[in-house]
Amino acid sequence: MKHLALAFLAVIALSMPAHADEYEIDASHTHVGFQISHMGFSETYGVFKNVSGSLTLDEAKPETSRVDVTIDVASIDTASEARDEHLKGADFFDVKTFPTMTFKSTKVELTGKDTANVTGDLTLHGVTKPVGLVVKLNKAGESPTKKGRYVAGFSALGKLKRSDFGIKTYLPMIGDEVTIAISSEFIRK
Repeated sequence: MKHLALAFLAVIALSMPAHADEYEIDASHTHVGFQISHMGFSETYGVFKNVSGSLTLDEAKPETSRVDVTIDVASIDTASEARDEHLKGADFFDVKTFPTMTFKSTKVELTGKDTANVTGDLTLHGVTKPVGLVVKLNKAGESPTKKGRYVAGFSALGKLKRSDFGIKTYLPMIGDEVTIAISSEFIRK
């Protein structure tokens, strides 16, 4: 009878949801960058400056984690004011109609001790498509400058085709494949 009670308690413990912590993105320590071919002559680089979002992270079961990020598309910066204005217009991002893009994770597949493939739904230019990111946990722990604040920092790389999201102006002169590079810190609430 004692063994049956212990087995029952073990089943209950295993079926209980793991403890997950809620985090908020630290926008001042977040970089969402991209690169795209410019007619094969060079690569054009840019960033989106205004990013917000949240992370639900269970360090014991990271595969159950979730991330939800919103990017203000009008915050694009490619180091050329004229190009940025063109990119904000109807030929490309059309920020008046589609002011934000969002990424909501749908799957986290662990690939190593501190790495994972994260798949999520990217909504950009009114189109939602799955996008994969290769993610690395850089460090998680108490911040040495923000006493009592627990921080988790990540780097991520991915690729997408802009044509998949209906952004086709100047194809194929301007590249279709866009490389994404992200570095971000999240602060536990």
